[in-house]
Amino acid sequence: MKVIGLLGGIASGKSFVAELFRQRGAVVLDGDRAGHEVLRDKEVKQAVRQRWGDKVFGPDGEIDRGALAKKVFAPRIGRRETLSASPSMAVDDSLPRQTATDSPSTNPTGELEYLERLTHPRIAVRLAQQVRAAVDNCAPAVVVDAAVMIKAGWDALCDTLVFVDAPREVRLQRARQRGWTEEEFGRREAAQESLDEKRARADVIIDNAGSPDDTSAQVEQFWHALHS
Repeated sequence: MKVIGLLGGIASGKSFVAELFRQRGAVVLDGDRAGHEVLRDKEVKQAVRQRWGDKVFGPDGEIDRGALAKKVFAPRIGRRETLSASPSMAVDDSLPRQTATDSPSTNPTGELEYLERLTHPRIAVRLAQQVRAAVDNCAPAVVVDAAVMIKAGWDALCDTLVFVDAPREVRLQRARQRGWTEEEFGRREAAQESLDEKRARADVIIDNAGSPDDTSAQVEQFWHALHS
């Protein structure tokens, strides 16, 4: 059984390609879904509340991902915020520690880095468990769809990497259909590995700029070669 990692830019169509693999029998693991599950962990919620306060939580007591994203990806301007260290942060050594100087104004990339240090190791554990479960169930292949796979080191779980390619203007149009502005699109893409790095690391490139049938034919060709 092969583990396939999907790479690509924002709105390149990785989810569509993942679905094409699913239709052919692959087990698809969603890094975003694993991330959502991690955000429900008690220790993660504790650290997030300490870092960003109650405003990133919904009425149900769970983290509001949209509100958290605004904190993480928003331009780093405005007043200085003082963050105090909390004894509860010592529950798990993998949790990032806060200091009085670790604030948006003094550490421009600190918010995203903090969230990544908090969640990425936990997501990796979940993905590895899910891969093992798929192996135990004799799945023909596993597809890992995760936006920051290389940055987080999750490509170590994969046997082969597939890059889903599409021009920036096509991806931006798709992102706008999701309600994103071009500025938000640019900020989120800047938070990921460069497209050149992803493309260079890939073993296979699938062009998703054309019709769905064109993309499906490429996936079918790869799938056939994978099992021949």
